[in-house]
Amino acid sequence: MTRQLVSHPCVWKGLEITRRPDWSQQISSDEQLEFNRLASGDSMDAAPLLRKRCGSIQDSLETGCGGVHLCGLHISDLDPESIRGAFLKMAQTIGHPLSQSAAGETIFSVRNAGYADDDPRARGPNTRKKLSFHTDRCDVIGFLCIRQARSGGENQVVSSAALFNEMLRRQPELLEILMQPFHYQRHNVDTANQEPYTKQPIFSFREGHFAANFLRVLIERAHSNPDLPDLSAEQREALDCLESIAAEPDMHYTFRQQSGDLLFLNNWVTLHRRTEFEDFENPEHRRHILRAWLSMPNSRPIDPLFAGNYGDTRAGAIRGGMRATSA
Repeated sequence: MTRQLVSHPCVWKGLEITRRPDWSQQISSDEQLEFNRLASGDSMDAAPLLRKRCGSIQDSLETGCGGVHLCGLHISDLDPESIRGAFLKMAQTIGHPLSQSAAGETIFSVRNAGYADDDPRARGPNTRKKLSFHTDRCDVIGFLCIRQARSGGENQVVSSAALFNEMLRRQPELLEILMQPFHYQRHNVDTANQEPYTKQPIFSFREGHFAANFLRVLIERAHSNPDLPDLSAEQREALDCLESIAAEPDMHYTFRQQSGDLLFLNNWVTLHRRTEFEDFENPEHRRHILRAWLSMPNSRPIDPLFAGNYGDTRAGAIRGGMRATSA
């Protein structure tokens, strides 16, 4: 099949994203006052400027570069629960917050929980180790940094549409493999999901819309499952090629969220990862980032094969997340 390069504002390489006006944004002093009111318990009705900002973010994530880094929010005088409440209100204005665990958490705390590697509760966000490039099970992922680590913990983001284009130029035969479905093992913490595995492609198109979705750890777990077929040598080569290109310094952008920084990424057009970090000894000073998974009202249609992990695949549908266990 003849493939064409993706032509869209979501295609960029490395530092190019910093020159996009929708990427780097600054909180105004008036928006800061509105955030403080949200933290004190007011609704978004008391925050017209932030409501407008959230609407702009919603639009640019789908039609622009696929990411927004919103800086300058001062939160040192606010307690974590107040910050969590204000962040949830903003997230609800941008999209529909989804459950991120069987416990039904819509705002998840990303911090090192100290679990052993073989602990079934362990997942990337609650360790301090380096994560590989991946997407999460939502249209948009949002982060608010409360505190950073003593060192490390840098964010890295890459345009998955640019990766598609590079693979089309360099390794078109491997790109075709990535457009076929791969087995995904059910996540360890997705205990309310009765399906043991699903199948979905890495790269896909639906009604002319590009979409990429990738979490290699679940592909490898499926490979280790004796009830599922092993990855072929060609599939491994294709996955390795994708990760190798994403890791090239001129392909991704590296930065570090500071306290008060908000970050939103469209999971269908970007991959992200985090470097390993070293934390402070005092638990009250350790790295703490709030995370939201959002289903977007202006989302693109996606391949029906994603129904196993996302449910409804129509444009604008509420989809993704993890089912909450009944109380």
